[in-house]
Amino acid sequence: MQHSLFLQKNKNKMQTDINIRVSPEEASDKKKYLPIVAKELAVSESEITDIQILRRSIDARQRQIKINLRLRVFMAEAYRRKSEYIFDYQDVSNKKTVIIVGAGPAGLFAALQLIELGLKPIIFERGKDVQSRRKDIAGINKHGIVLPDSNYGFGEGGAGTFSDGKLYTRSSKRGDVRKILNILHLHGAPDDILIDAHPHIGTDKLPQVIRAIRETILEMGGEVHFETRIDDLLITDGKISGVVSQNGEKITASAVILATGHSARDIYQLLDSKQVKIESKPFAMGLRVEHPQALIDSIQYRCVGVRSSFLPAASYSLVKQVAGRGVYSFCMCPGGFIVPAATAPNELVVNGMSPASRNSRFANSGMVVEIKPADWSDYQQHGALAAMYFQQHLEQLAFRHGGENLKAPAQALADFVSESHSAKLPESSYMRGLASSKIHEWLPPEITKRLQAGFKLFDKKMKGFLTNEAVVLGVESRSSSPVKIPRDKFSLQHVQIAGLFPCGEGAGYAGGIVSAAIDGERSARAVAASEKLLI
Repeated sequence: MQHSLFLQKNKNKMQTDINIRVSPEEASDKKKYLPIVAKELAVSESEITDIQILRRSIDARQRQIKINLRLRVFMAEAYRRKSEYIFDYQDVSNKKTVIIVGAGPAGLFAALQLIELGLKPIIFERGKDVQSRRKDIAGINKHGIVLPDSNYGFGEGGAGTFSDGKLYTRSSKRGDVRKILNILHLHGAPDDILIDAHPHIGTDKLPQVIRAIRETILEMGGEVHFETRIDDLLITDGKISGVVSQNGEKITASAVILATGHSARDIYQLLDSKQVKIESKPFAMGLRVEHPQALIDSIQYRCVGVRSSFLPAASYSLVKQVAGRGVYSFCMCPGGFIVPAATAPNELVVNGMSPASRNSRFANSGMVVEIKPADWSDYQQHGALAAMYFQQHLEQLAFRHGGENLKAPAQALADFVSESHSAKLPESSYMRGLASSKIHEWLPPEITKRLQAGFKLFDKKMKGFLTNEAVVLGVESRSSSPVKIPRDKFSLQHVQIAGLFPCGEGAGYAGGIVSAAIDGERSARAVAASEKLLI
């Protein structure tokens, strides 16, 4: 076991970082791992004045499950939490303005970064504030009514607000993930997000964090305008000068950060109509699979019956190559539930989420296949929007096969793989209800065949995964955007339009909060650099 002394103030004061590997029960209580730490450091328990958890992860590879803890041990001094970052939020009421279109993670974090740089953000959000948005989401769940500007995808906080709050991403090469986590923590997210290997806020707690970020923006002199959809961009001679709202109001600024997310199809259509360069891009589509959480626990933790109370609901991550394309799990939600996440009427999109406690009886995950240009070849008449219309077509198919009331077309998992009719469907968390459907007959074969092969391969890794106790629902289609808005590698402005800074549209639901936030911050810094206002 390795540990290192990294600071010694004097002979009587020191802090030591140490790694220990303990049982879940031992990891649950400082009193239980204190003797282990003392023994490793060869000191008495009384000499240890405090312990801070720096990192925590589960190792379930062996039958005896262990928790890996990286600890900071204090001797002869008390631990005092200090932020890793100092955020210089300043009054920007009378500073130069920057327009931000969209109040999702990209837009909100762009606004916070602009404030730090001495610029005034003015955010326009088509949807409602997070509290009002809850009522419209309740209308979707109870009555199947999808409002085009207020739903699971649109509104304060964007798609991430009511879709789980996962905070792990592969975007560390592009930005400072720790900074994003610390900003969320500053605004009320729990301490655990700073130490867990796979941090998660929970769909029940994230709205309060989003509201707190908005309050910071307003307190520092920024503006946030809800229920204000942007219907046009003011572009002259290759430069943007502002935007036009749905009421016809023109708002001008020298720079516009376009942070409208992966599902704002009207924005893509607007850009295309104005001959602003956009591109179809590969993305991923498939189904969402749901198992009893107890079954996933038994597979992952090798337990019989109820899992240990010291362990969280088990998760999984699966990926295989099938016929030259990736087939993989996406946005896995242990102890979660499935929701109807369409952003327009007559379409059906399913997505998963988990509350902070992850205490649902179900575990669900997207299971998606890489989508490539050959798949949308029948939509070439739509030019750069071809992939988007292919995506929309499958969402409309799912809506029809579910019965046109937001019931989800569904098939027992083993039946889907064997191409059998499901006379009986397993119980599901999807509150709009399920409609038995032969999904294998209407989902494109390039997706169906790869999913079927993928599920068989996944069952070899997780024996018991392929079962009719599980159900697949369609369609999982918003893993990322099917449209790319190209930007200059260095200035981050659109390749044709000066002053237009697209960001965040590539992020999907899972981990999208962090990756979109990083993109928003980068765009804000690029705006300041373009204005020669970096301070």
